[in-house]
Amino acid sequence: MELRLYFLILRRWWWLVAIPALVVGAVGLATYQRPPTIYGATVRFNASLPPALGSSGFDPTYYSWLTSEYIVGGLSDWIKTSAFAQAVSDELATQGKTLQASFTSDYVRSQLVLFVNGSDADSVKAAAEAAVVVLQNRNAEAFPQLGGANAVVAVLDTPTVGASSPGLRSMIDLPIRLGLGLAVGVALAFIAHYLDPFLRNKHEIEAMGLKVLGEIPKK
Repeated sequence: MELRLYFLILRRWWWLVAIPALVVGAVGLATYQRPPTIYGATVRFNASLPPALGSSGFDPTYYSWLTSEYIVGGLSDWIKTSAFAQAVSDELATQGKTLQASFTSDYVRSQLVLFVNGSDADSVKAAAEAAVVVLQNRNAEAFPQLGGANAVVAVLDTPTVGASSPGLRSMIDLPIRLGLGLAVGVALAFIAHYLDPFLRNKHEIEAMGLKVLGEIPKK
């Protein structure tokens, strides 16, 4: 098919092309809900064991760094558990507050990164501060090897809450739906042209191998 013929088909069946896109657009606008604002706080930590006294025969600095990496990795895993969330919830309960945030974590060598997310800035800040207290004062719960003693956890950042931008998907969801609706409309237009039993111009007659003897003008 020539491009001109494609254009003629789409112009003839333009309403069929438009209907799916209009329906999708109307439904999308009617059901659209603005993405909720998500607040987040990031706090970084270092961790290690208290220095051992009277040690000799090895490099204490090397083993301190090695131990720090193990502890940071263990704390990162602990943060992702329900036990940690419960510990933070207990800490907030002592302040008359409830936990309304979620926690994730990551670590690189001896540095732990805590991520706190929620729908309310004050709740996120309170959860981040409570999480800092738990990580510093109750980390022995994650390390039975320490015999009930806490590892030393140093806070490198003050919890600061900021708003996160909406996700990319929420921003392009409606345009993608409109594009799919338009694609469906174009497909319907070509199907309608294929099933159309009428001959509408001389080019369609000539395409069948017939000779056009005359043409009656529209006006």
